[in-house]
Amino acid sequence: MLAYGIVSWDKISGNMSAEANRRMAIIAVATVFFDQLTKFIVLKYLSYANEKIIIPGFFKFVHWGNTGAAWSMFNGNNELLAIVSLVALLVLFIFRQHFYTRTYPGQTSLGLIFGGIVGNLIDRLFRKHVIDFIYFFLQPRDGREIGFPAFNIADTAICTGVGLLFILSWRQEMQGQNSLAKEGA
Repeated sequence: MLAYGIVSWDKISGNMSAEANRRMAIIAVATVFFDQLTKFIVLKYLSYANEKIIIPGFFKFVHWGNTGAAWSMFNGNNELLAIVSLVALLVLFIFRQHFYTRTYPGQTSLGLIFGGIVGNLIDRLFRKHVIDFIYFFLQPRDGREIGFPAFNIADTAICTGVGLLFILSWRQEMQGQNSLAKEGA
């Protein structure tokens, strides 16, 4: 219900149990904690634009700053992406009851997404760029690197949460088709 342009708490909570909200919050806080802890370690032990090879020709830790979105798209738009992140966080929070939040996997997925968004938003607001440090690459015989874009714990949480939501959605769709097929038989 809208009251003077403000969404009421009953609408925001979406008849969700306190336990479901608590689970999502715990997962989100844990995600932010581990994201910021790993970034703190990178800041302390790896100077900017440097790297530490862990598995030669395959994996290294780097210290890179990203003012864009995934794969550095929209590079140089840190402030705009911070606003987009805040809006996405707010919209997901308000409409969270529509995302399988009555199940543990649904609560886990939204907790990961919320935590990932907040983790990168902290970087955008206080560091003016997102710290990326996990870098996988291949190094052919000619010595050049073929790399996957660097990422961080928050990025991993967002992608895992979104992937889990896709799986839940697909499973529900398949169950619905199976139910219709049984009814038609």
